[in-house]
Amino acid sequence: MRPRPRFRRPSRFRKPLRFRRPSRLRLPAGTRLPAFAHSIRFRLTVMYSTLLFVLTALVLGGIYGAVAASTDAEPITDTARADKIYRFPDGSTTKLGEVEVVKVQQVERAVNYETQQALQHYSLLMLAGLFVASLGIGWVLSGRALKPVRAIARTAAEIQATDLSRRIRLTGPKDELRYLADTIDSMLDRLDAAFAAQRQLIDDASHELRSPLAIIRANLDTVLIAPDAEDADRRRAVQVVDRATTRMTRLVEDLLATARRSAPAFHDTDVDLAVVAREAAEEFDSLAASRRLTIERELRRGLTIIGDHDALRRAVGNLLSNAVRLAPAGSRITVAADRAGGWLWLAVKDAGPGIGRDEQDRVFDRFWRGPEARRSPERRTGLGLAIVRHIVEAHGGHVRLFSAPDVGSTFVLWLPVAGGDGGAPQAPPETDPLAGRTGPAPPARAGGRSSGDPSSR
Repeated sequence: MRPRPRFRRPSRFRKPLRFRRPSRLRLPAGTRLPAFAHSIRFRLTVMYSTLLFVLTALVLGGIYGAVAASTDAEPITDTARADKIYRFPDGSTTKLGEVEVVKVQQVERAVNYETQQALQHYSLLMLAGLFVASLGIGWVLSGRALKPVRAIARTAAEIQATDLSRRIRLTGPKDELRYLADTIDSMLDRLDAAFAAQRQLIDDASHELRSPLAIIRANLDTVLIAPDAEDADRRRAVQVVDRATTRMTRLVEDLLATARRSAPAFHDTDVDLAVVAREAAEEFDSLAASRRLTIERELRRGLTIIGDHDALRRAVGNLLSNAVRLAPAGSRITVAADRAGGWLWLAVKDAGPGIGRDEQDRVFDRFWRGPEARRSPERRTGLGLAIVRHIVEAHGGHVRLFSAPDVGSTFVLWLPVAGGDGGAPQAPPETDPLAGRTGPAPPARAGGRSSGDPSSR
């Protein structure tokens, strides 16, 4: 009987073979590894032990392979029977029995075979013992190596946002962990200084706002509660409240400007210092003329830096505001800009009361007011020069003050040259670029200019 032929589908109708990706090994539901198995110490121990086990296995395997390749080893498989004959002295012999004999080569092979079996047995025992010992040694060594990490984590956990005085101060060799601890300490120093400055700013602002608020409250209570208050009393109270609100408005504006200067939100572009100084001086020409003051310009063209035009104009404006307010009537205020080496400078010089040497270090502090400002009926916020310093330092520059009592003050803004090949020097010159530029004050006029101002030509 002939077998039935099997029907085969054409290849285009066959289903393609699909290979399923083997699923990852998963633990049964509800099974959790112990806590130590999730630690980096456990992973380092397993990694160290596994690496040592593999290296030792390779060495022992290489030795075993070399021995096996250089020797001929096999058990005894071919034996023969021989008669054991004893020969007497007279030459006669007698048969004592039969013995089993093998060839000498087979004996050597058998010895080699037993040696290889012993080597393999002891090598496996050595590998097992070495793996167990490496686990213990690796656990101890990794614990000692990670001890500084635990110290860093413990100290960081104890540090709170309200108390940043704690430091890690890790001792020991200068390795990567020591570098990490020193970096964290440096970061904590900067954070502590920033939080301290923020708390000081909040305390100072609260103190400065408390006085005008108390003045407003007292005058309003006096006018509203007193039944016999006259119109003159009300007008006087309104004037006092107006001055207090003006002072509060100026303080809030200065605080907002300080916060903006502290944030990295500058609109960097090419800025001409001569244009910045000229625009700032034009804003104070009318006020200077009303006080019989002259603002002279000694500006040079082509003093270009990369920075924020409005921020730099505000810095110069703050300097001119102080100069116009403190300079004696009939005197001259000089605004100059030029180049010195790898730096550009912009200076504002006045003939005001000057600042003593013991107070020059504090003049750029927030809410600091000199003796003249404290005696003045026009209360200031004490943030103007602090804002100037923030703006200049944000542009990579420095502020210098040259002043003497009853002589006047010169504020110099040193700014690095934009796109210099060799870069700016480490520090700007410590000399006054306007020293020696004195002379009789010219007649007061609005918008006074000297021949050094390009815009006057």
